[in-house]
Parts: sequence; C-alpha cells; structure tokens
Amino acid sequence: MGNDWAEFSLLAKVLMVLKHGSFRVAAEQEHITQSCFSRATKIFHDQSGMRLYELGKDNRVLLNRVGVAFRAMIPLLFQLRDEIFAALHAIASGGIRKLRLGCETVVDPGLFQMACEIHKRYLPDCVIDPFSEDAEELVKEVRSGEIDGALVTLPLDLRELSVETIRHDPLVICLRSDDPLAAKAAVHPVELKGKRAILPHPQQHRAAYARLLELFAEIGIQFDDCSRASHPSGMQQLVLDGFGLALIREGTALYPGLTTRPIAGAQWTVDTVFIYHSEHHPKTIPPLARHLKQQVSAQTKSPAKILVETIAIPSLRTRPKHAVEHDGNGAQQLSLLDQVSQSVPTGVE
Repeated sequence: MGNDWAEFSLLAKVLMVLKHGSFRVAAEQEHITQSCFSRATKIFHDQSGMRLYELGKDNRVLLNRVGVAFRAMIPLLFQLRDEIFAALHAIASGGIRKLRLGCETVVDPGLFQMACEIHKRYLPDCVIDPFSEDAEELVKEVRSGEIDGALVTLPLDLRELSVETIRHDPLVICLRSDDPLAAKAAVHPVELKGKRAILPHPQQHRAAYARLLELFAEIGIQFDDCSRASHPSGMQQLVLDGFGLALIREGTALYPGLTTRPIAGAQWTVDTVFIYHSEHHPKTIPPLARHLKQQVSAQTKSPAKILVETIAIPSLRTRPKHAVEHDGNGAQQLSLLDQVSQSVPTGVE
C-alpha cells in the first residue's frame, strides 16, 4: 500500500549501486552479491515505475535525472531515521526531561508556540523552559550550551551551529489606516522620502540593522529622523501614535488602526531559522527542527490560521531592560518589558 514496499534496506542497496556506479564495484566494496543489488534495483523500478539509470559500456551505471536526485536525497531519509532512533534511545535511557528553547523578540511568536506543541507531542512530560532574547545573545547561549535551541532571524554568524530554515516572511510597511498612503495598493520608494522611520534598536540585531539600512539605501532612501523600538509591539505603538512608519513582518497581528502595504519593487524578507549546537544537543532537537519546518510549510497555504496562532503563546523569560531610553539626538527609544504573550494584540485587521 502506497510506498510500504520501499524498505530502508532496499533503498540502501539501490543507493550503493548509484554511488559506486557499477554493480560489480558495489558488490566488491559492500561485500554483497551482485544478484542482491540486481533484485533491489528491479524491485525499485517495478514498484515505483521510475528508471534511475541506464547501463553503459562495461555495465557502468549511467544515472538519469531521477537517479541523480535519488542519490542526493535518499541520504536525508537515512539521516532522519538515525536522528529519530537517537532520540528514542535517549528517551529510553531516561533523558530529555527538560528543554530550554529561545525565541528572538522579532520572531513570529506563533512559530515558538508551534515548536513547543510539537515537542509536547513527542514528550508530554518534558518541561519546556522558554527564553526571549536578542538574536546575538541567543546565538551565544546556544553555542555555550546554556539553551538547547532557538528561533532567530538572519543574518548571523552561525559557526558551530546547525541551522534549519523555517520560513521566509515578506517585509512590509506598517502605517496608520488613515494615512494617505494606506489608500494605495503599494508604497513607492519615492513616497517614503521625507517620512519619519521607526527602526528596530541596532543593539538587538546589529547585522540585521545594518542590512536594513543597506536595503533602504538601495532604493534611494536615507532616514534623517527616526525613532527606535526594541520590540515589535513598541514599533506598532509608535506608528499608532503618529511618530512615523515602520517595516515589519507580513502577517504580524496588528493593533487596531494600523495596516500594512508592500514597497513597490522591493522583494525583502525576514528569514527565520532554528539553530542548535551541531554536536551537543538533546536528541529530540533535530527531529523537532525538521518537523517544525515541515509543519510551517504545510500551513503556508492557510495564512489566516498562522495569524490566529500568533495571539497566545507560553510566557517567555526576558532579561530586565530600561523602560524608556533616549539617544544622543533625543530620539525616543522604547525597551518593552512585556512578555511576548502579553505584547501581541488581540485585534487583527
């Protein structure tokens, strides 16, 4: 039924033939008879209806496009199998009683909730200890082993870490609903000139802040006057209070009275990834990262559902910050103490 015939041992034998490029060499290298490899490839061809190769001179295996893809993709299936069995062995030995997960403040909180729910399905009795931090701090804590994994946004220095790309969200302009620009389907770059900007605090994510300024410069925009906020809800509040326009992730739950518009000609995205230490991590973390990516991909066809899921997530631990800051030029900077579950508005446009 379905692909039940595709057992791991059969796929492994087919893969060996494709990797060695010869039945004879595969038999010699793997110490398995050629007839065993022949049976495996015949079963694959008969059951799948797909040819992976043609035989050339000296019975060399010449891969077609399907064969090239098979050789590249099937090892991922074995890797996932090994990761799952490693997790099961760790659970069987009494491990993974607590998981420490981080979430960058600008990441869609619905993604964090989704990750928690997935792991709760794995281990209902596992305590999840959540943390909310700036991106660079989360990277340091994952690298040091202080936390087990985190959802962060690029760009970042992620050496020594494993990275699973979760989602690419378009960036859009956030503005008041009564702003004249809200009547347009898209905001043209020239219409942003002379407008005040509300930018994220550069200390939150220095690389992302620098890249944001580069993107604006590429379309000819340089903001002389700006306000700064260290949390997405703070940016929305400043927009609502009339201090300017902000750039936010498309799909963010909005305060009443706000709306979003794309920038004409700009295909900008915020890229969210799940990170964990490449060598030292709870064994359920790799399957969790893959499962999260798969579930997010399946839900991209239902954006309304994703919006609803941003409304309520477990409370995140935050480090204390000053409530209000001012830079040298008198520009107002907000550092909000709200936990993510409190900061996401219930009103969605």
